[in-house]
Amino acid sequence: MDLFAENVLDHGFVRLVDFMGGDLAVVQAARVSVGKDITTPDRDRKLVHFLLENRHETPFEHSLFKFHIKCPIFVARQWFRHRISSYNEISGRYTEMKEEFYLPQTLRAQKNKNYVYTALEEKMNEELLRQVENSYQQAFQLYQTLLQQGVAKEHARIVLPLALYTEFYWSVNARSLMNFLMLRSDPHAQWEIQQYAQSLERVFAAQMPWTHEIFCKMKTKV
Repeated sequence: MDLFAENVLDHGFVRLVDFMGGDLAVVQAARVSVGKDITTPDRDRKLVHFLLENRHETPFEHSLFKFHIKCPIFVARQWFRHRISSYNEISGRYTEMKEEFYLPQTLRAQKNKNYVYTALEEKMNEELLRQVENSYQQAFQLYQTLLQQGVAKEHARIVLPLALYTEFYWSVNARSLMNFLMLRSDPHAQWEIQQYAQSLERVFAAQMPWTHEIFCKMKTKV
């Protein structure tokens, strides 16, 4: 049974399928260097604060999250930039892909300045989204035609757009997860990956409340 499951975007999700460690695992890993173990909640919590504040981060590598993620390919390609973790993704070489594409509710227009966006005028947004959805349908129909004509899956998939949903398992330690959250929950990150980061942070807060609380305080100082 999932430890956490939440829908993200129109067809995506974040699932926590396994977890090892927690705040006390961080304390144990840190105190072994002086031949000690966990003590009292107050002292242990203060140690977690000290470790993060002073960037002694290796003890946080002893808490491990295993997620099952479903997201659009363009989100996954940003996600995979975070390399200090482990990934296994569904393969379009061996699996016939499903007709599931991300369709935003509102297309964004970009100003000359980076990271400044506005919503398109409503009628134009509706018309362009209709064209986007039609392009998805045409691409998937061609994909199916290629498969029916005997084209290998690894070649047929080349016609599918980046909005297609993919799935992968992601194993990440708390140290690397905090790095992901710091970057991908930032307002400058693309909105779609921000939605996944927010879901992941809810998992982080539930599984490691001491660390998450201190992490949030540290974020406000950056």
